[in-house]
Amino acid sequence: MLTIRLTRVGKKKDGSFRVVVIDSKRKIQAGNYLEMVGSYDPRVDTCDLKADRIKHWLSYGATVSDTVHNLLVSNKIIEGKKINVLPKKVLAPTAPEASQDTASPADVPSEAPAPVETKEDGSSEASAKEDNSVVAEKAAE
Repeated sequence: MLTIRLTRVGKKKDGSFRVVVIDSKRKIQAGNYLEMVGSYDPRVDTCDLKADRIKHWLSYGATVSDTVHNLLVSNKIIEGKKINVLPKKVLAPTAPEASQDTASPADVPSEAPAPVETKEDGSSEASAKEDNSVVAEKAAE
């Protein structure tokens, strides 16, 4: 399958791009493409494209990368909408949305233990019951 895409050329921090036709399975290296159909310099925002050659390759079933598609739409070589090439941000749910996803406390049955009453001396009633059961067992023996 043929692809029309960009390949970077130029100096470090001063890149410009060639628009090339290449087999999609092959790696882009210098001169490893079928045809150069244009160039793009983002720093000066100049784009020189050979519209007839691009239409020729598209008629043969070549696909275009997202960025090249946007360049072709900008230069009115093909019709269509631009494609968003930036990655989508994954946003964490906010606090109100998170509370809506979880069940409300009224819907969930409460399995919390009953409150323990404390006596005036500071000991709890539950510990007193345990002590009484131990005393009762000893008395039964």
